[in-house]
Amino acid sequence: METAMTRLFGIQRPVMQGGMHWVGFAEMAAAVSNAGGLGIITGLTQRSGENLAKEIARCRDMTDKPFGVNLTFLPSVTPPDYPGLENTRRSSRRPSNLSSISPVLPQV
Repeated sequence: METAMTRLFGIQRPVMQGGMHWVGFAEMAAAVSNAGGLGIITGLTQRSGENLAKEIARCRDMTDKPFGVNLTFLPSVTPPDYPGLENTRRSSRRPSNLSSISPVLPQV
């Protein structure tokens, strides 16, 4: 099935895994991606940029398909290491089909 979503993300099926705290690890993201959808690693579950980088590497070992990382920014009494998570996301980035929507989506 081809849709705008499948073309945009380079996936086979228009299915995107939600970011699920304490569940969105590399195993689930890779399984969803290998099944043709877009798997998502939940960034806040990793607790640090270093752990997130390891989880991204683990997912890359499990799939050669596209997957994403969900970073949720919520108010908190003890906020996580948002800068560390963001730096990991930027340094782990691979080219994607998102360049085709750059006029619509602000650069992240």
